[in-house]
Amino acid sequence: MADTVKVGIIGVGQIGKHHVDNYSKIPGAEIVAIADINQEEARRVAESIGVTHVFNDFRDLLAMDEVQAVDVCLHNNLHAPVAIAAMEAGKHVYCEKPLAGSYADARAMIEARERTGRMLAMQVNTLFSMETKAAKRLIDDGHLGRIYYAKSSYYRRRGRPYVDGYGTSNFVQKAIAGGGALYDMGVYHIVQVLHLLGRPSILTISGATHQEIAMYEDRRRSSKYDVEELGLGFVRLGGGISFFIEEAWAINLGGTDGSKIAGSKGGLTLSPLAFHTTLSDLEMNGSFDLGAADFRWHACLPYFDGYDSPQHHWVAALQGRVELIDTAALGLDMMKIAEGIYLSQRLGREVTSEEVEEASVSTAVKDI
Repeated sequence: MADTVKVGIIGVGQIGKHHVDNYSKIPGAEIVAIADINQEEARRVAESIGVTHVFNDFRDLLAMDEVQAVDVCLHNNLHAPVAIAAMEAGKHVYCEKPLAGSYADARAMIEARERTGRMLAMQVNTLFSMETKAAKRLIDDGHLGRIYYAKSSYYRRRGRPYVDGYGTSNFVQKAIAGGGALYDMGVYHIVQVLHLLGRPSILTISGATHQEIAMYEDRRRSSKYDVEELGLGFVRLGGGISFFIEEAWAINLGGTDGSKIAGSKGGLTLSPLAFHTTLSDLEMNGSFDLGAADFRWHACLPYFDGYDSPQHHWVAALQGRVELIDTAALGLDMMKIAEGIYLSQRLGREVTSEEVEEASVSTAVKDI
């Protein structure tokens, strides 16, 4: 691919505008077309960055030979049909998280990738933090020993979209978003942990979801709120790893102690990054100078800038400068875990990976 990657943006809502701004900071990325059903807003965004090709129908954007890759910034249940259409049109696809609105739809996206030979990536910024990059080095170099426990955890005291004052009601309706806190927020931390563990196989899942905290009744009614504010899970992973999950949009607790990974030789707290071990029969908790490492790695390691953010990585991979981290496969695994939690809640028992695969159905919007 040429040094300059020509990108089409599909959807310029809140997230789409953020993606547009990010591309302006990446050498070698050029936005050449925008599509959105809100034509007035699409034209306003396009004019602000000097783009002349503006479409109401995303298919017209896909018909442009100039567009090499598309960035899908739509609601969850639109990801699969638009991404699949784009890959079938010969475009590489970068997609907002989560990968899709259901495991079945995410799997269809992976199958389209294999069928078309196009590249597919999911936006997940936690993989490109210095904490994650440093943690991956420590794990790969064996400092944790045999890993046997991991925890994905994050709380918001009050942070439900729309009903708590930010975002739109689209985030809290299953028909549009597919899920709640697990899909919107949990994806960042679950995928981060799976990446650090080396993407082990998923064996069984047990979990529960809750929506208990009061909200403004007018916003409950108008939003049609029907997703979880708290998702909990216990996942048995390959290699004898136990994985605990707690993700809350709203909870009456003072805070979380964050995501963690523990091994036979040492353990990590991910944010802020800390290392825990025992030396000479003395328990030790250590911190790191990530700023110094970041400077050195950028100065000394070729193409390290290709890991500065999800979009930096996407563009660098399209240019052939770095190997693409398989965020799409990680996103598929995350969907299996989330749907496993939902299925476990409905059945009142632990479920297997195969049961989730068999039970999952498409939630994708058909008429687009």
